[in-house]
Amino acid sequence: MLEPLSAEDIAAFQTAIDQFNAREFYACHDTLEALWIEAMEPQRTFYQGILQLAVGYYHLLNGNWRGAVILLGEGLSRLERYCPDYLELDVAALANASRRNQRRLQMLGADRLSEFSTADIPKATWVEFDIQCHEP
Repeated sequence: MLEPLSAEDIAAFQTAIDQFNAREFYACHDTLEALWIEAMEPQRTFYQGILQLAVGYYHLLNGNWRGAVILLGEGLSRLERYCPDYLELDVAALANASRRNQRRLQMLGADRLSEFSTADIPKATWVEFDIQCHEP
C-alpha cells in the first residue's frame, strides 16, 4: 500500500523534478538522495530510479559515455514497475525517452558521444488527469 507523502516530501520531490528539467542533475541527485535515504518501499526504489537517470544524464553532459549508459540502464530497470505513472509523474514517457537515449548512446559508442544531441534529454512531465473521466 502506498503510504501518503508528507508535505515536505512532496515539495522535495517537486523540487527534484524541477532540477531534473532544468538539467541540474547533480542537484537533483542530492535532493532525491535525501528522500531516498528516508523512504520506505515502494517510494524508495522509485526515487532511486529517477536519481539514477539524473546521474546518467549528468555523466552524459560531462562526456562519460560508460557512466551514462550504465546509470541510464540501472535507472530504467528500477522504474519499470512504476509505469505508466507514479506519484503523478508520467514515468512511461520519461522511461521511453531515456530508453531511446540509452540505445542511441550504445549505438554511437564512446568515440562518437559528441554526435548525441543533448536536445534529446527528456523533461519529466506530470500526469494530467481529465476530471470528466472521474465523474460518476
